[in-house]
Amino acid sequence: MYVSIVGSGYVGTTVAACLADLGHEVVNVDIDEGIVSSINAGEAPIHEPGLAPLLDEHAGGRLRATTEYDAVVDTDLTMLCLPTPQADDGTLDLGPMRAASEALGEALAGTDSGHLVVVKSTVLPGTTEDVVGSTVAEVSGLAVGDTLELAMNPEFLRMGTAVTDFQEPDKVVVGATSEDAATRLRDLYAPILAREGTNYVETDVRAAELIKYANNAFLAAKVSLVNELGNVAKAYDADAYEVLEAVGLDDRISDRFMRSGLGWGGSCFPKDVNAIRAGAREQGYDPELLDAVVAVNDGQPDRLVSLLAEHVDLEGATITVLGLSFKPHTDDIRKSRSLEVIDRLLARGASVVAHDPVAIENVRDYYAETDRSDSISFDDSIEGALSGADGAVLATDWPAYEQLPVEVMGGRILVDGRRVDVDRDELDVYEGLTW
Repeated sequence: MYVSIVGSGYVGTTVAACLADLGHEVVNVDIDEGIVSSINAGEAPIHEPGLAPLLDEHAGGRLRATTEYDAVVDTDLTMLCLPTPQADDGTLDLGPMRAASEALGEALAGTDSGHLVVVKSTVLPGTTEDVVGSTVAEVSGLAVGDTLELAMNPEFLRMGTAVTDFQEPDKVVVGATSEDAATRLRDLYAPILAREGTNYVETDVRAAELIKYANNAFLAAKVSLVNELGNVAKAYDADAYEVLEAVGLDDRISDRFMRSGLGWGGSCFPKDVNAIRAGAREQGYDPELLDAVVAVNDGQPDRLVSLLAEHVDLEGATITVLGLSFKPHTDDIRKSRSLEVIDRLLARGASVVAHDPVAIENVRDYYAETDRSDSISFDDSIEGALSGADGAVLATDWPAYEQLPVEVMGGRILVDGRRVDVDRDELDVYEGLTW
């Protein structure tokens, strides 16, 4: 098939490369000329394991990128992989979605063959039909249900494993306004659907929109419950990991997402949970449980810094923060718990030396324009970051931190927020956040 993808962020670029790898012809449309140039050169604009080899193989062949929306006209379908920025109250800014829908409508105006528009962005129920569909139809002159078909095909890509998640998914979800639209998406994903273990879910558009939110809200709630239980275990001087390992043996619960610690961050869980909370309130429902899920998560960085303060006078101390990305194997720092820890350390008078295998430059840029930049420095080596430190916190569970050169630390004090397998015998003080 010939597929156009609007948006070349984490989702759009990964989906484009993976569809090209399945044998489809793909064109990425993006307003950022730098990203377009990177894709056409076969260079990954983001750090994502497995993505660079796919771009290197398919760019200039089955995959290309452009800033021109006219490229969508000859394609079999268009996927919208766009950001949905969020206000402080959790409501989504659909400005990028509307702008792209208008541009798409302008490009499709006058076409006779019709078009299928597929939303992959995470949006609240009603958005695909009432915002995207109505906008494209109004601008293009195409009629929804006739020459313009709509579908919602949510993505379930985790940063750090996005390529594998696309190629070996637990499920593919499709919500379509017609059987023809659903059939085209089944054809698009045929090689993946033929894989043993892939579940195919076909439903209506609004249910497909809500499935993504429900999925992430459930996982976020599980992590916060695990962290709450971990905090209780710590209060009783019990090891939460031993407790929860036993709990995970119950097949009604499973052992997935049972690692207690600093909590969740990134672009999906915070945004999706806040969006469904805001959406629920707009519908007149008070989501008390989801409010509690967020409250528990937001409290974990405070608990970690308070644990460190029991062993180190933070005023004037030098503290090493190990791990800056919100999870290992990505350079994404959006809503990273590490940044919350850094902010709390700086607020208590500490100076911070930060290290991460790939995310240092992103964090350097993040703090560059703030009044806190003078109190935070960065080191490309773990040994350099630890050298002379009064204490350290482990905030992201990169494998590189399993062999820490603690002998160079001024004070051999480590507070671990992620349960990394470090040599505790070499430390004067080792504190686990929930164990």
